[in-house]
Amino acid sequence: MATVEKMPMLQEGYDKLSVELKRLKAERPLIVDAIEEARAHGDLSENAEYHAAKERQGQIEASLSDIEDKLSRAQIIDPKEMSGDKVVFGATVTLLDEDDKPIRYQIVGQTEADANVGRISYNSPLGRALIGRKVDDEVEVTVPSGDRYYLVSKVEFI
Repeated sequence: MATVEKMPMLQEGYDKLSVELKRLKAERPLIVDAIEEARAHGDLSENAEYHAAKERQGQIEASLSDIEDKLSRAQIIDPKEMSGDKVVFGATVTLLDEDDKPIRYQIVGQTEADANVGRISYNSPLGRALIGRKVDDEVEVTVPSGDRYYLVSKVEFI
């Protein structure tokens, strides 16, 4: 029997997905109504409203399926309940770049990642390079703009 791979995420990410799931489920009947209304206009082969509504219905169903899958595999992790000196999921890491400029990231799940607010996915190149590292470890990451070097200066669980 196949094992289901858990998807780590913070409570905030789980809540965000749950809200999106409710929103999409609420939109579902509206799309069905739009399809029925467009169908009433006659010839479906050249009915742009009908085709647009059917396409939107397909997008909603795919999104619903994806979100339900993620929520069913969710493993909610609370960083405040963790400790240690290694970088793991949920940890907030302060790095020093090549110019000794501090950069701070929290290691989060794919659905929560937003580098603009200091959250990177554990699956991102930098996230993968940081997992398992300790303070004073040097990290080399290959990104589209070239190789980057960082020094882990602090690991926190906040």
